[in-house]
Amino acid sequence: MSRILVTGGAGFIGSHTTEALLARGDEVWVLDNFNTFYDPQIKRANAAALDGAKIVEGDIRDEECLDALFAEGRFDAVVHLAAMAGVRPSLEQPLLYEDVNVRGTLLLLERIRRMEGCRFVFASSSSVYGSNENVPFREVDDIHHPVSPYAATKRAGELHAYTYHHLYGVPTTCLRFFTVYGPRQRPEMAIHKFVRMTLAGEALPFYGDGTTARDYTYIDDIVSGVLGAIDHCEGYEIYNLGESLTTTLEQLVENVGSALGREVVLDRQPMQPGDVVITYADISKARERLGYAPSTALPEGMLRFVDWYRTEGPGA
Repeated sequence: MSRILVTGGAGFIGSHTTEALLARGDEVWVLDNFNTFYDPQIKRANAAALDGAKIVEGDIRDEECLDALFAEGRFDAVVHLAAMAGVRPSLEQPLLYEDVNVRGTLLLLERIRRMEGCRFVFASSSSVYGSNENVPFREVDDIHHPVSPYAATKRAGELHAYTYHHLYGVPTTCLRFFTVYGPRQRPEMAIHKFVRMTLAGEALPFYGDGTTARDYTYIDDIVSGVLGAIDHCEGYEIYNLGESLTTTLEQLVENVGSALGREVVLDRQPMQPGDVVITYADISKARERLGYAPSTALPEGMLRFVDWYRTEGPGA
C-alpha cells in the first residue's frame, strides 16, 4: 500500500484516478480548490463519492496548505493533475495559467524534493507538440514551438520536473495525455458539449472544414496508464498516453449523432487560434515500459459516455 497525493483529485481524470487507487488499496489524499472554471458542484459531487480518500480543499499555490499537507502525509508519490486546463481559455488568461500551472508545480516540487524517495507523476498534454507535422507524435520529437499559453505552461512543467530530477534525484514521470473523454468529462470539452447541445436541438460549433483530427482517449485507458506510471516511476521519463487512433471532427460529429440517434446540426466557423491540425500518439514506449494497452475505440467509448450522461450525468 502506498500513500499517494492526487492534486486536482476531484476533477475528471483525478476522480477516476483516485477511485482506481482506492480500489487497489492505496491510501489517498485529494487536494482540490474546487474553482469555478466549471460548476464546482460537479467536482464536489465527484469528491463526495470518493469513499476512503482524505479530501483537502486547498490551492497548490497556498504554501501553508502545502506545508501542512506534506507534514501529515509523508507521501510515497504525488500525482499532479491540478491545472488550469484548455487551450482557448489560456489565450484570454495567460498570466493565470502561468501562475497555476508553472508556479504551482514548482511549489509542489519544492516540497517533494525534501521528502526522500517521493515519486512525481506530472500530467502534461499532447498540446506540447504544437503544430508538429511528424505523425504519430513521439516523445523525442522537437517541441520547441508551442502554439498556446496552455501548451507552453505544460512544457515548462516538464522542464522544471527534469531540473528537480537532475538536481535532487526526484523520480519523475511526465504523461502527455491525448484528448481524454468519458464519464464526468468536463462540460466545456467537445464530446460532452456536443452531446448536451445535440440533445437540446442546438447547432454544434464546427471549426474549419472538419478534417482536423484528434487522438481521443477513453478515461479507463488513461487511468491504466497513470497507475502504470506510478508503479514504474524511476529516473526521468516522458510517455504519450493516447489511443493511437485519429478521428476527424467530421467523424466525431457522426459518432455523436449515431450514439444519440439524433440528427446533428452544424454551426460552421473558422479555425480558432491555438488549435492544431492533428494530434496522434505513438504509444510504443508506454506499451513497452508501462504495460499500457488502450482498448476502447471511440464508437464504444462514445456509447459509454452517452449511457453515463443519460443515467448519472446532467442528462439523467
